[in-house]
Amino acid sequence: MNFSDPYINAMFSAARKASKGLLRDFGEVEKLQVSLKGVSDFVSKADTQSERVLIKELSYLYPKFNILAEEKGTIKNSDGSIRWIIDPLDGTTNFLFSIPHFAITIALEKEGKIIAGIVYQPITDELFWAVNGKGAFCNNQRIRVSKRTNFTDCMIGTGIPHNGMAGHEDYIPGLKTIMSQVSGIRRMGAGSLDLAYVASARFDGYWEKNLKIMDIAAGSLIVKEAGGSVTDFEGKENYLNSGRIVASNFSIHDEMLRNINTKF
Repeated sequence: MNFSDPYINAMFSAARKASKGLLRDFGEVEKLQVSLKGVSDFVSKADTQSERVLIKELSYLYPKFNILAEEKGTIKNSDGSIRWIIDPLDGTTNFLFSIPHFAITIALEKEGKIIAGIVYQPITDELFWAVNGKGAFCNNQRIRVSKRTNFTDCMIGTGIPHNGMAGHEDYIPGLKTIMSQVSGIRRMGAGSLDLAYVASARFDGYWEKNLKIMDIAAGSLIVKEAGGSVTDFEGKENYLNSGRIVASNFSIHDEMLRNINTKF
């Protein structure tokens, strides 16, 4: 695939190269006859190697851009006004348990605004991408959020706080309320793909807390460019800082905000 935007081409090229290692390592995970700790170490190395490839490729193409990477942290170069935001393996727990649902996600932020981003699923070879003001796409096909207006017909994605994360008690009331009203709830385990699924109408809405900017920077832009709404739990645009995000088509967004527990 070749795209008209040079930044998308750069991100896709880097992600495709990094995905080769992930696909190879994913094939080995289920074969490892070792302790869970051993598998965890193996997956951590796969994550780190993916990030190393992404940094190398993007730095070669755009050496002046800063980089914010999940494992490496901030890498400062000469142009502080623009940076890549990288998650080399979103859905690490899925990867660890041989569940084929994970992604590489990269966003480009300029002067505090996300201007381009991709979410790449190596298993399905799906590239979800968007450029500010130019729409959202899956591979070469334009995508749009769903048109459902009746909340009872909707499929909603979420992320449940897991072991080691605070907020289990606060999460349950909102989950219980939404469960009682919608067609289905899915907890897929990769926030970047959840957002891509909202953008492509596979989900009608999605909410989660405790996320990092790397998880949601690209996906939030893709949802917006697909015609959707993205806010924090208070209906504001502080989600990249707070890590609390609600994404949906415009028709059900207010209803989602009313139903989740805003004490999150």
